[in-house]
Amino acid sequence: MDEEYDVIVLGTGLTTTSMRDVYRKFDLGQDVIDFTGHALALYRTDDYLDQPCLETINRIKLYSESLARYGKSPYLYPLYGLGELPQGFARLSAIYGGTYMLNKPVDDIIMENGKVVGVKSEGEVARCKQLICDPSYIPDRVRKAGQVIRIICILSHPIKNTNDANSCQIIIPQNQVNRKSDIYVCMISYAHNVAAQGKYIAIASTTVETTDPEKEVEPALELLEPIDQKFVAISDLYEPIDDGSESQVFCSCSYDATTHFETTCNDIKDIYKRMAGTAFDFENMKRKQNDVFGEAEQ
Repeated sequence: MDEEYDVIVLGTGLTTTSMRDVYRKFDLGQDVIDFTGHALALYRTDDYLDQPCLETINRIKLYSESLARYGKSPYLYPLYGLGELPQGFARLSAIYGGTYMLNKPVDDIIMENGKVVGVKSEGEVARCKQLICDPSYIPDRVRKAGQVIRIICILSHPIKNTNDANSCQIIIPQNQVNRKSDIYVCMISYAHNVAAQGKYIAIASTTVETTDPEKEVEPALELLEPIDQKFVAISDLYEPIDDGSESQVFCSCSYDATTHFETTCNDIKDIYKRMAGTAFDFENMKRKQNDVFGEAEQ
């Protein structure tokens, strides 16, 4: 009976009870806390521990429902690699009147009275009322927010202790390796048509915290041994200095160290909200009869 009352009290305090209290209530150890918060709820820091538990419970619920929907994994990855995502968008956008100017350099962003009015390329100006871009196009409107190291590893074997999976994601929680940032590993393979037959590609990444970035990723690389060949890249992270409401220039953030793209999706939704003035409503999104996906739902 006591256990039943515990659940009732928890259910009525989802917006007031902290996640730290929930863990304490169920007497969960640090390893379980790290796994739940960083591998299931996908938090990047432990700040969530002192926040209301409702958000964390919803994140875990999303993970569970996604796993139940797709079976082996809660994640989807496109065949032939991530390049298929912008290609799919390009085709859908063209159906709705989108115009593409390929292989065109951006010479200048034209501003009038503090607002964007167009983009200049090879003497031509494409007029617009709003502009979306990444930090590389407007270096004077972004600030450096850190660095990320990525190591692309080519393997001839699946990662050990993964049941010979041909794809997987590994998240090493920060507390497990005495760091401030998690370490991520994304492994894909020939099964996704991104590598030669029998080959695997693993990408290890993390936020740089020291002057020896490669050493910071060693816990991940140890899981991947033996490695046929690796390629190391250290990139600066940039973020916009304003929300773009005045200039109507909306800049995305640089890709961070995460491999699940949740932060990127959140960034996209935030840009949409700043541009349109309201959040995108996924629930009310309906398919039209002439849509490429088929007839509208009745």
